[in-house]
Amino acid sequence: MTRAYAVDLLSDTLTRPSAGMRSAMAAAEVGDDVFGEDPTVARLEARVAELLGHEAGLFTPTGSLANQLGLRLHVTPGREVIADSMAHILRAELGAAAAFSGITSRTWISQRGRVLPDQVLSLMVVGTDVYHVPTALIALENTHNFGGGTILPLDTIAAVRAGSQPHGVAMHLDGARLWNAHIATGVELAAYGRLFDTVSVCLSKGLGAPIGSVLVGSAAAIREARVWRKRYGAGMRQVGILAAAGLYALDHNLARLADDHARAQRFAQAVAAKAPVVDPAEVESNIVILDLAQHPRSAAEVVADLADRGVRAYALSPTRVRLVWHLDVDDAATDYASAATIATLGAA
Repeated sequence: MTRAYAVDLLSDTLTRPSAGMRSAMAAAEVGDDVFGEDPTVARLEARVAELLGHEAGLFTPTGSLANQLGLRLHVTPGREVIADSMAHILRAELGAAAAFSGITSRTWISQRGRVLPDQVLSLMVVGTDVYHVPTALIALENTHNFGGGTILPLDTIAAVRAGSQPHGVAMHLDGARLWNAHIATGVELAAYGRLFDTVSVCLSKGLGAPIGSVLVGSAAAIREARVWRKRYGAGMRQVGILAAAGLYALDHNLARLADDHARAQRFAQAVAAKAPVVDPAEVESNIVILDLAQHPRSAAEVVADLADRGVRAYALSPTRVRLVWHLDVDDAATDYASAATIATLGAA
């Protein structure tokens, strides 16, 4: 039986469809999407592609699939993708790039998911010889999940693009939480999107849809991705019922991401006032990381104690705890989580 929590901050994937979203899903016009005949899916794909400054989009059931399709488009077996060592595509997608596509990967080490363009570009291998794996793709993540919701600045991304494009090295963005970066900075989604050959965005995190992501790119790339989606077993039929939730989310839940950011900051400030385990200046979006490196309790112990107090969190490592704000967590729940965390840390 699933345990009930007073405040569930495990992830922003936990949201439940609202009554309005359920009504939109029930009323959705549908067709067979494998044959390209679902009008609601088509509207969602076109809308997201336009928002991100690309020609076409492809609806997928998961963000992992959207990412893996993006990688498969750019990297053939025996070539490599380079990414941050904490990147979701390498750390949390079960080795799919290697298992499904024969893709080699190498990584750079970052602080909180931040990107240093020279560090990234120096890792590229261009040209061919009989010893080295050529770099086909650079993958970035914005916001950065395991970095703590870190936002990549536009000029940083542009510098990586300027250094990689002349060598024919493509760029993919894991933009699962790109919506958060857009709301936090005011930078247009298309300004981010146009710096990449492909972008994946998630609808089932902060936006509150029950399922779904979209991969965008050129019309030719998305035609190929559609084939690979079917090949991977993810061709879907009357999926407009799910796409309608995504359209509703874009209409009603995008601007309100600012509330999640404000509540994460509210929590960080309250905890920081009592214990030096978080710096509010490092909380840039809806994710808070507690750094317990100098605290006597481990992440696992803190997470277990928080659970006993009715707050669910996630141990990222032996010394790091992640808490994620979403539309089902209000001010009162935030204050409850703050008090529980302060008590757990013995800092009351």
